[in-house]
Formats: sequence, structure tokens, C-alpha cells
Amino acid sequence: MTRRLLRENSKKRPRNDGKGKGGNVILEKVYKIIFRDKKQIELARKSIHISSILLPVAYRYVYDYNKKDTLILLLFLTLLSIGIELLRLENKNFQKYFLFIFGVMLRKHEINDFTGASYLLTSAIVCVAFFPADIAFAAMAFLSIGDTVAALVGMNFGKRIFIDSSKTFEGTLACFVATFLFGLFVFWNNPGIAFFGALAVCISEAINIKIDDNVKIPIISGIVMSIVFIFT
Repeated sequence: MTRRLLRENSKKRPRNDGKGKGGNVILEKVYKIIFRDKKQIELARKSIHISSILLPVAYRYVYDYNKKDTLILLLFLTLLSIGIELLRLENKNFQKYFLFIFGVMLRKHEINDFTGASYLLTSAIVCVAFFPADIAFAAMAFLSIGDTVAALVGMNFGKRIFIDSSKTFEGTLACFVATFLFGLFVFWNNPGIAFFGALAVCISEAINIKIDDNVKIPIISGIVMSIVFIFT
């Protein structure tokens, strides 16, 4: 009789494996943190995101636009990032430690999927491999600067939201100004590249398509700047 009761109770007990109604305790805590103070979390997330500008800075000022050496570094970082992602998605114990350290910085969809870091590193490889040096430098920097400025301004001052999007007009305008000014620093002798590059960043940042911003912003802006470069 006692054994039967124990078996029945064990069946009723929710599983703690990240699936089913019981869910993973760590994930539940992360969800609560994420939805408790979105503004504070987003500020912390963008503070880390802006540090990604070290990649284009290293490409230009450390590696002196050496594609081979830069690609070796990016490939190493990308493989390391993807390896960690796969490990945490497959290993529940590692996932718990990962979420304990970085969970508060993740968006909801990133908890059980790849994070933006892996997408960012992958797009950086594409930029360095296929775009002219200055354009690759600008495209990667545009992501760090434009996306961060757009989020911070939109979060604090945004009032007019685009249709079918969470992006604001104020954030997008700030994104354009910031990226255009930075573009002028890079393309001082061809402001058209800076203008259309910044415009491409804003459009790709504002449009609501299911492609990670860390991919669409640098690659779309890089393609647009390359086209402008060819015809000017």
C-alpha cells in the first residue's frame, strides 16, 4: 500500500527538467527577473553589447585590416561561442550554471536557443571576408553603436512606435544620427556611403523580420555601402 502511494505521488510531482508544467527552476527565476525590470535589464544588456565595438576596432587598429589574422581570431571566437551554446543546450547542469551567470542578460527566446553573441560573431566573419576593409569596419561598428543608441533612446524617450514593431521613431532617428556621424569619420571623403549606410542600419533595425539584428544590421548595411561605393 505504501509503495503504491509513493508511486502515485511521484507521478503527480512536476518534473524539473526544463519541460512540462513543472519547468526548470532556474528558467522560472530568470523569467521573473527578465519581466521584473525590463529597463534596467536592457540597460545592462546594451552596456555589454556596446563592447562588441572592440571587434571592428581590433580589425582596423590592431590587425591593420589583415583579413587572414582577423578571420582566424573570429573563427576561434565563433567556434568557442557555438561550442558553449551547444554544451549548455544539451547539458542541463551546465545550462544551470550558464543561466545563473548570464541568464539575466538573455532575452526570453535566447534561453533555449543561441544567444546574440554567436550571431554577432558569425556576421563579423561575413563582413570581414566579403566586404572592403573600411566597409566591414563600419558595418560592424554600426551594429554596436546604432543598435545600442536606438535601444537606449527608444527605451527612455520613445513615444511613437512603428506599426507591427517594438521600435520607436525617436530611437531610430537617434540610431541614424549616431551611425551617420560615425560613418563620416570613416568615409570623410565620400559622405554618401556614410549616409546610405546609416539609412540602411535604421531600416534593417526597424523592419520586423525574423532575422537576428546582429545579422541583418551589419550585413544589410555592408551590402548597401558596397553598392554605393561601386557607383560613386
